Amino acid sequence: MNNKIKVKFPDGSEKEFDKGITALDIARQISNRLADEALVAKINGEVRDLAAKLDDDSELKLLTFDDPDGQHTYWHSTSHLMAHAIQSIYPEAKFGVGPAIENGFYYDVDIDVKLSEEDLPKIEQRMLEIAKQGNPFKRAELSKHEAYEFFKKKGDPYKQEIITELDEKKDVISIYEEGGFTDLCTGPHIPDTSKIKFVKLLSVSGSYWRGDEKNKQLQRIYGISFPKKKMLDDYLTLLEEAKKRDHRKLGKELELFLISPKIGIGLPIWLPKGTVLRDTLEKFLREEQLKRGYLPVVTPHIGNIELYKTSGHYPYYKESQFPTLKLEDGHEEYLLKPMNCPHHFQIYASKPRSYRDLPIRIAEFGTVYRYEKSGELNGLTRVRSFAVDDSHIFVRQDQLKDEVCNVIELIQVVFSVMGFKDFTTQLSFRDENVEKYGGEIELWEKAQQEIREAADLMKLNYIVAEGEAAFYGPKIDFMVKDALGRKWQLGTVQIDYVMPERFNLEYTGSDGQKHRPVVIHRAPFGSLERFIGVLIEHYAGYFPTWLAPVQAVVIPVSQNFFDYAENVHKLLLESNIRSELDLRSEKVGYKIRDWETQKVPYMLIVGEKEKETGTVSVRQHKAGDKGNILLKDFISKINLEIVNKVNHN
Repeated sequence: MNNKIKVKFPDGSEKEFDKGITALDIARQISNRLADEALVAKINGEVRDLAAKLDDDSELKLLTFDDPDGQHTYWHSTSHLMAHAIQSIYPEAKFGVGPAIENGFYYDVDIDVKLSEEDLPKIEQRMLEIAKQGNPFKRAELSKHEAYEFFKKKGDPYKQEIITELDEKKDVISIYEEGGFTDLCTGPHIPDTSKIKFVKLLSVSGSYWRGDEKNKQLQRIYGISFPKKKMLDDYLTLLEEAKKRDHRKLGKELELFLISPKIGIGLPIWLPKGTVLRDTLEKFLREEQLKRGYLPVVTPHIGNIELYKTSGHYPYYKESQFPTLKLEDGHEEYLLKPMNCPHHFQIYASKPRSYRDLPIRIAEFGTVYRYEKSGELNGLTRVRSFAVDDSHIFVRQDQLKDEVCNVIELIQVVFSVMGFKDFTTQLSFRDENVEKYGGEIELWEKAQQEIREAADLMKLNYIVAEGEAAFYGPKIDFMVKDALGRKWQLGTVQIDYVMPERFNLEYTGSDGQKHRPVVIHRAPFGSLERFIGVLIEHYAGYFPTWLAPVQAVVIPVSQNFFDYAENVHKLLLESNIRSELDLRSEKVGYKIRDWETQKVPYMLIVGEKEKETGTVSVRQHKAGDKGNILLKDFISKINLEIVNKVNHN
């Protein structure tokens, strides 16, 4: 009888161990330092507790905090620790869910006391006290009945509700206990609480149980934790910088957009400067699309409900759409447009198409409407009305891969010009839940293979996420890192075999027979509102000159030079430079400081010397005094900067 197993490590090396050895014991045999830093194990691709035993030949990777799965486990375990601390302070506490998120964790709690941020340090202190006890996280698996009875006795109705929805035949029901506190949890967890060293609870807010406004509102506590103090300090510094860059704050200070409850929450109004920014982005993309053969269209803001029933948007997204509009005669029913694609399909179907016509690239900055819950709205990044830089490309099968690659190239151009140097991609595929998706499985498999091949051809750095596809097809989602290293999902490209079938789209092939086109959905910006919100924070409101709503401001040093300042301002405007003229009766130093806060790229100071020599004294935002220059030379310089879309950030 062989009591040995072979374990393969990430570097390709293999080693024999006794059957039943734990991942933690293997870490100890490799080095004490690794055993100390390891948080969780990846065994045959599955993330598991370090206490997990290896009974067969396996592939093993020991994960530390440097690994995303290690961080996720660390934060998930800290969430569990926070729940323990809350229950020790508030014995009546009942708990919703407490997952790890992209940066940290949260837990939804139901207690009798209304918490404020002043209460958080007390919970933090209790967490650290428990952490120092070094309590091990112990996993146990229960039957559905046992788990339900356990949490019924504990008096935790939220956990009971979750358990009732679990399927014993498919779901492993597990609990974790540490230091006398037990939680319903799939895990994994870190070995013990002593590894949680530095904790900061960040905020508390209201959250309806399961996101449903009909349910009780719980209190959601957000936090972050790290194994080293410097990591926490660096993160808190980053957080402070993020607050300064908050697009809601800068949007108000820079007079870019307005969200007023009198108009409606989640319905942004673009102020003049914001409209200039938005129009400049649209112009840039329109020009790039024109080079690539896109045809601009405009479609209505509403459509007959039958259109969206055919597409599937109405049943699939019914809960996130506004109520239908019924006409007086009762025969017609309309819907605020949730998507542009059904309208574009009608354009394609409006006349016969030949194989020679394809590809047809239809593009629109189309406004769509979604009924987002009020608690989920967030400035420009989560709204109820937004424009999508939408395009639908109708192609023959033999054109599909090249066209997808062309779209990827366009998205790469957009990101490069915007200064997004660091981005990854996610291939969003379907999962096994057939009810979530339309169309034949064979076509889905074909589309997923094609989208993967296109990603490989373009040498994209991607991960595959099952269950993240649109209901009509797989997609490539582009994840951008901003100046603070935060990830945002922006551009997307999707392959669709389903909609052409539902709308009976056809073209006549070279064989004289009718064929189905394939549709590519694409949006380099995604939501224009969200994209601008991300841009504001990425640039901290200091936009490159080509994007800046005001590119230069003219400041005379006194009333004696108003006439020259007005002439400079006029020449700038005639040269298509967005300029303002500051004739306020304030001191020049005050005006300079004021325009610095408004983040205008250039200030042109004019006085006697400038008037006599036909020059301007140039100050550049963040760079200071750049000296005197002939006005005509400044105009040439700034126009070159605008044309080349130079990015000083």
